[in-house]
Amino acid sequence: MSDKIRLGIIGTGQIAKSHIATYKDVPEAEIVAVCDIREDEARRVAEQNGVPNVFTDYHEMLKMDEIDAVDVCLHNRLHAPVTIDALKAGKNVYCEKPMASSYAEAQSMYDTAKQTGKKLHVQLATLYGPETRAAKRMIDSKLLGDLYYVKASHYRRRGRPFVDGYGTAQFVQQKTAAGGAMLDMAVYHISRIVYLLGNPDILTVSGSTYQKLDMYEDRRESSGYDVEELGMGIIRLAGGVTFFMEESWAIHSGGSEGDRIYGSKGGLCLDPFSYFTTIADMEMNGSFDLKSADWRWHACDDTTAGYDNSQRHWVWALLGRVPLLDTAGIALKTAQITEGIYLSSKLGREVAAGELGKM
Repeated sequence: MSDKIRLGIIGTGQIAKSHIATYKDVPEAEIVAVCDIREDEARRVAEQNGVPNVFTDYHEMLKMDEIDAVDVCLHNRLHAPVTIDALKAGKNVYCEKPMASSYAEAQSMYDTAKQTGKKLHVQLATLYGPETRAAKRMIDSKLLGDLYYVKASHYRRRGRPFVDGYGTAQFVQQKTAAGGAMLDMAVYHISRIVYLLGNPDILTVSGSTYQKLDMYEDRRESSGYDVEELGMGIIRLAGGVTFFMEESWAIHSGGSEGDRIYGSKGGLCLDPFSYFTTIADMEMNGSFDLKSADWRWHACDDTTAGYDNSQRHWVWALLGRVPLLDTAGIALKTAQITEGIYLSSKLGREVAAGELGKM
């Protein structure tokens, strides 16, 4: 087996540049081609990073036998068609989050990967932090008992793309992004909860989305801003677990609670990492030295480094060094939840899992 994974990058915008920078810290990754409809930018990125091949048509890139996998760094509505084409062309695919612009598209990506036998990996950065690893250890060790309630509450005081000063207008347009805070940020936190719960089935979703806060009128007009800045939902999961989530790009609030998991024997707050339980009839709040634990895990288990971040994990999994996390399955469930919130908000009622995938 080769000790290198040869990659093609589709898209050379903001996200692609971030991915390329991360691959530079993965010795086993070699970028052999980039592709973008903006040829001048593709060539500039290629020259800056020593990439030998430049394309403006990703179909032509997919014909390269030298490419083992492609990294899809495009706007949300392009994730599904490009990923499906790449899988059918015999390439393994790494896709930026969210998995797709709809649950039906995400399902098509998942099904195509299964049909072709190629690997599909979705960028879900929150799965790789020491807090997530620690939480997984504690849940697997039954220190929380029977899980019954989880929360993911994350606020930005004022951080909408483009209209608040960063990113491009395409991040706040339905025609390219398909959604706002739910697809940009909430997917990170929903996916971490789904992962820690073992990817349970969804029963029902009830949710609402809002765009209420003022913004610079010139930026509103030039951006075509038509997505939500706040989304929230209550999700009933198999096994009797209730999941409450809320995510905002902008809200008049001083803070949020982060990710929390509650069980019959104990509870966890992931940010900062804390454990709550009762010992000898006394309530205890516990903290952990995750820095030392993480150092020890790396020192004593060579595979730990294969879970340091999404891209290193992807490359190591393709090389057979670690099993690939089921990020495709987790991202698919996340897409089902986000679509449930959008549909529930649109209809003004709770929706059942069987109603999803038809938007």
